Amino acid sequence: MAESGPACKSDCHGPHRPHMHRSHSVREDKGLPGPYPIAEDPSTCDIVKATQYGMLERCKELVEAGYDVRQPDKENVTLLHWAAINNRQELVKYYISKGAVVDQLGGDLNSTPLHWATRQGHLPMVVLLLKCGADPSLIDGEGFSSIHLAVLFQHMPIIAYLIAKGQNIDTTDFNGQTPLMLTAQKAIGPEPMKFLLKFNPSLNAVDNVQKNTALHWAIASGNTSAVDLLLEAGASLDVKNVKGQRPLDIAYQSQNHFMVYMLQEEEKMRNRRNNRLLKIVEKYELFLMLASSLTFMWAIGYVVDLSSDSWLLKGGLLLSLLFMMSLFVRQLVGLKNLRYLPTAFLLSSVFWMSMTWFFWFLPDTTHTNVILKISVVFSVMSLLYYFYKTCSTDPGYIKTSEEEKKENIIALAEAGCLDFRTFCTSCLVRKPLRSVHCLACQACVARYDQHSLWTGQCIGIGNHYYYLLFLFFLTMTGVWLLYGTLQYWSNHCAANFHQDGAWTYFTQTVSCSPWVSYISSVACFHTLWASVWLTVQLYQIVFLGLTSHERMNLLVQRKSSKHPVSLRRTPYNRGCFQNLADFFQCSCFGMFKPNLIDWTKQYKLFHPAKEKNVHSV
Repeated sequence: MAESGPACKSDCHGPHRPHMHRSHSVREDKGLPGPYPIAEDPSTCDIVKATQYGMLERCKELVEAGYDVRQPDKENVTLLHWAAINNRQELVKYYISKGAVVDQLGGDLNSTPLHWATRQGHLPMVVLLLKCGADPSLIDGEGFSSIHLAVLFQHMPIIAYLIAKGQNIDTTDFNGQTPLMLTAQKAIGPEPMKFLLKFNPSLNAVDNVQKNTALHWAIASGNTSAVDLLLEAGASLDVKNVKGQRPLDIAYQSQNHFMVYMLQEEEKMRNRRNNRLLKIVEKYELFLMLASSLTFMWAIGYVVDLSSDSWLLKGGLLLSLLFMMSLFVRQLVGLKNLRYLPTAFLLSSVFWMSMTWFFWFLPDTTHTNVILKISVVFSVMSLLYYFYKTCSTDPGYIKTSEEEKKENIIALAEAGCLDFRTFCTSCLVRKPLRSVHCLACQACVARYDQHSLWTGQCIGIGNHYYYLLFLFFLTMTGVWLLYGTLQYWSNHCAANFHQDGAWTYFTQTVSCSPWVSYISSVACFHTLWASVWLTVQLYQIVFLGLTSHERMNLLVQRKSSKHPVSLRRTPYNRGCFQNLADFFQCSCFGMFKPNLIDWTKQYKLFHPAKEKNVHSV
């Protein structure tokens, strides 16, 4: 969330004169200050110009000489208005101390200084005016309150601050429109709508004139992204406006075929959810996905293992299986659980790898080779255990109550730090160091490493250790299966690599036992990616002291930056042995002292050498 118009910028630009016409256009009304003109003698400036340019001493001189700070100029604009729109905080404090009315209406739009500051996105000025008693519920000449203007001009930090200070998210303007309706009707892009939905606004409230909901307004305005977000949030499809039109009726009337399709599909999906059988399917969706994955993998192996030599027939059967699986996924697996498909494939792979070992390879092992049998069983059981621990352990989600969220917003805004670096606009929480918002989990994760494709979960401070052990035992399980495959081929296949050559050996071993070859290729795939990724993870932890996300960000910076960016010289790299001790929280028999940091609450950079907190750069 980028803060608009911080205090430091006001000193680098000249004064701004707002547009005095009534316009709903964000680009027209917003306007940007021009470059600072050639300096002129302050003693020749009148008080309005001195206020615009922030000449505090000149303004004090004129006020002390008898100028009334409540006196409006020829455009009915007070000094407080000019100070607010140009973010002159010291002047605002001074004028209020001299009797300026904080909620004075002025200008062609009949606005308060708070309205003017909100239009320009001056969060520090909004904070100051509210502290001085400004009323954010007052409406201007266009019928907008401060929160409506913040929504209209897409100043998200101001929206968050106003709501945290008690402004109702469902405040209505002169026409009965809520901020959500205004966003649906006028905002460009999905971000304002996403942000407002985080505050749980009323989805089905209607305005006073046309009785439209936010969904009606979004469709009438052709705002596709807003329609999608409102449908996802559960906006009603059955509310009728003053003309008796449902949202779908407006879509038909506008001849927007894509929106008609969106609404029809949503209606079908909601009707399906009311089906008792489909409710049962949805309840056990993950179990059905795993069962179907197991069956699908077995079916592939069965087709490959058929005695028929016709690969054309086998290819046709495999394509049919693929079609049936895709049909199952499309019809019965919801978008929410679609991310677990790779997880189902991984678990199915481990199951059939284990079955292959115990039913194909184990009979060939001698009774005296007990260590091998124990090693295989231990690897498989450890793999499943650490997979479970990785998935079930909290990765480090940043959790705060609604009251704490509002307190954090107020504290950050008043400290001038309410921006995307310190505040997550999706979770509405203050972001600790090294935390990242995961789009898949829709949560902020402390010391975020990645969202794992194979576990379907985030990897963070809470489960990173278990994830490494999962990768290690997956690699070991794959190695044992590949070892068993080689032993099986040497005992059951007549081909010889040195005598027959590579191609003949390959074709004869595959035809000797297609199932074993099929499972060994699956094992080879999992062993390859798990071992490579485990090596990368250990390198990042030991030699860099970084997470995968941090390393990728630094690599991107290295490509785009003109200055050299070092992966080794970061505040988190404390040397190989200390990095290991910190990650595994191991003292190595007293040789090292692990650095104990709660990354879910660490907001400042810890300097181990000086043993004190310093601000992060």
